[in-house]
Amino acid sequence: MLNAVWVAVIIAAACWAVLVAAAVYVLIKLSRLITQTSATVSGLRENTDSVIARAHATIDATAGQLDRTDEITASMDQVAAGMAELTGRVTALAPLARLAAATSSTKLARLSAFVYGVRHAAELRATAGEARRAVGASSPSRLSRGVPGGRPPGPAEPAGQVPAADRPGGRS
Repeated sequence: MLNAVWVAVIIAAACWAVLVAAAVYVLIKLSRLITQTSATVSGLRENTDSVIARAHATIDATAGQLDRTDEITASMDQVAAGMAELTGRVTALAPLARLAAATSSTKLARLSAFVYGVRHAAELRATAGEARRAVGASSPSRLSRGVPGGRPPGPAEPAGQVPAADRPGGRS
């Protein structure tokens, strides 16, 4: 029959089985936790790699922009040096220009007005000649005024309008 020793052995075995079951449960949970942690760490590693790659690309783009900025700064230094040289030359010529303006301003103005008038007349003549060749007309007044009838417009008729005598059904 069962004596006290056997009862103690059975109780000890039952406690041992409960402790082993609890340890197995804890180990299963721990292995799941370790699996999830390793998956999370590998995902973070991939994200970190992409962030580092983007950071390298940004740094490379910034370095390129800085190189371009250095080139622009160097060219601006050249422009500044050129402007300083130009300013020096203009400053050196300023007294001569003032002298020329003071001594012959009226002669210079008259000469420039005469040259402008000659050039303007030559342009008008060339335009009228081209229009005459294009239309085949012989009267320069027809072409210069744009009047199909051949006579220049009167004081009441602006240029470009057909006079009443030249309109269809008008007076002759």
